[in-house]
Amino acid sequence: MRLRLARALVASCCVLASLPVLAQDAQPGRVAARKAPATDTSALTPAERGELTRTFVRKWGAYVQQTYGIPVRTWADRMVPLFASVDPDNFLEAVSRTTFEGATAALYGRGARLGDDHAREILSQVSNGSAPQALGSLAADLVYTPVTPCRIVDTRSTAAGAIAANSGRNFLAINASNFSSQGGSSTNCGTLGLNATAVALNVTAVLPSGTGYATVYPYGITQPVTASINYAPGAIVNNALIVQIPNPLGSFDFTVYTVASSHYVADIVGYFAPPVATPVDCVETTKTEVSIAAGGTSTATAPACASGYTATATNCESSSWDMPFVFSSRGLCSAKNNGTGAATLRAGRTCCRVPGR
Repeated sequence: MRLRLARALVASCCVLASLPVLAQDAQPGRVAARKAPATDTSALTPAERGELTRTFVRKWGAYVQQTYGIPVRTWADRMVPLFASVDPDNFLEAVSRTTFEGATAALYGRGARLGDDHAREILSQVSNGSAPQALGSLAADLVYTPVTPCRIVDTRSTAAGAIAANSGRNFLAINASNFSSQGGSSTNCGTLGLNATAVALNVTAVLPSGTGYATVYPYGITQPVTASINYAPGAIVNNALIVQIPNPLGSFDFTVYTVASSHYVADIVGYFAPPVATPVDCVETTKTEVSIAAGGTSTATAPACASGYTATATNCESSSWDMPFVFSSRGLCSAKNNGTGAATLRAGRTCCRVPGR
């Protein structure tokens, strides 16, 4: 699996090398001339995944730049880990969508919740001033996933050093190959390919030069007039924070503003993301067998589903063409044996559950 992911990443990166050309002829909302490869949706080769990546970026790169002000290359580079690991069915569905919002929803496994027609309806309402200028919700139905605490920022280990008084510094929280440039871990902290809406951080102010506060907020927005951490001179003060990050991904994820010059340390401990569509898990029960004599009738009751599973079908089987089913419902199978010898009636169930995230 690791080898496959590595190959996919290489394929994606090769595709992204030609982004300046792609951005010039991409048009928002229009399907690129290149078609997605016909492929078995159960698996994608690195070449097929690279071609889908090229198609998606070619189709939506200019739109992201024009609508959200994010450079095409910056957005595409941040998306590479997701392109390399996204579910094949979701990827194929995403490149077929005709709105960016619908394509993004499909890419993240939320395609059923935001279709192209729905996206156009909302955009129409926005343009007419009859709806708030927001498409979808970044705060509804989010699922929290804890991760092993991992250091993503430590200004004490960077050339830039402490953050100067009355200034801010921008940082990445997810989808980085490593966080060493920020003074953090040399690993990716398990954040590659995440579709996070917000991250859970432990942020520490280390030895500030004076009394003041720090504000941690999403990158790219106006600095809020709020305090995330209050400190005194020379203190070491920590606070647990939930910080929203931009969507689509931009150059950075969050900003730390400080009143007094201070070092800062940040550890990621979890993230919030929309629920991910997962395949339904279905199993077949064993079958109850009943022998029916010639000319006789009988009913077989299928075994119950295991705890956590729901019966979705009743499966009836007959060992003889001369014994048709009379009734089949809710785990019960009834039949009449019209043959001249005994026959076997079998009853089972199909039991399913949604595994969840």
